[in-house]
Amino acid sequence: MARLIHHSKLAISRFSISASRNGRFLSTSSDKSNGPIGSAKAGIVEEAETVQLPPPPTEKLLVIGGNGFVGSHICKEALNRGLTVASLSRSGRSSIQESWANSVMWHQGNLFSTDSWKDALKGVTSIISCVGGFGSNSEMYKINGTANINAIRAAADEGVKRFVYISAADFGVVNYLLQGYYEGKRAAETELLTKYPYGGVILRPGFIYGTRRVGSMKVPLGVIGSPLEMVLQHAKPLSQIPLVGPLLTPPVNVNAVARVAVRAASDPVFPPGIVDVYGILRYSQQK
Repeated sequence: MARLIHHSKLAISRFSISASRNGRFLSTSSDKSNGPIGSAKAGIVEEAETVQLPPPPTEKLLVIGGNGFVGSHICKEALNRGLTVASLSRSGRSSIQESWANSVMWHQGNLFSTDSWKDALKGVTSIISCVGGFGSNSEMYKINGTANINAIRAAADEGVKRFVYISAADFGVVNYLLQGYYEGKRAAETELLTKYPYGGVILRPGFIYGTRRVGSMKVPLGVIGSPLEMVLQHAKPLSQIPLVGPLLTPPVNVNAVARVAVRAASDPVFPPGIVDVYGILRYSQQK
């Protein structure tokens, strides 16, 4: 009889612990009052008050270069995923006359002057940088390297959790022709992996195609890019050929780049490090 009572108390104790783990604590009352009323109360299950937990904070994404070709697609993708989106660029608000653009907070600033865009970092949880450009070797290093390094350091100092950098794939002999461009890109990559060993992601697409806006004109680069992607994505071994192999790197759709960039910036389990063209194609096909 004593053993039976012991097992009964143990079961009640386990029931209380299990219920508390489900968020609504269920307790068993064992009123020690004497008499029939006290006996009736014994073993009654009472539900404690439910604790209302605050909702998780809203993710805020800052897209550096958000009014450009790749950046505008990233802004649109992030809004579709329910993120709060801000953009930082030298010109400020985009000239795009589409409804989604009204939902973006447009900031104007210069990456070479931190004070000019410090306010844009307020409340930001992740950043995607699309900054890049061409010119002389010194100009290319400054735009692709120094500007992004400044952004990475400012983000780390502000406590931004994740940083995604849109870099570029190696193109063999082209790297030597655009030395400042690639040296700048790789310098920014090194800084990112140093400052963000667990929250830094580098995307290395090749030729990015889609419909580009050039003034009032729309240039459908997909006419060339899409067929090349279909062919070259299955010819990966050819890209290993010295010097000329990298020229066979498949193009990638701008929507695929945007999809993977936003996922990398908002998904805490997305693996840090470098994602090449084939990785971008693979991640873009995942739901």
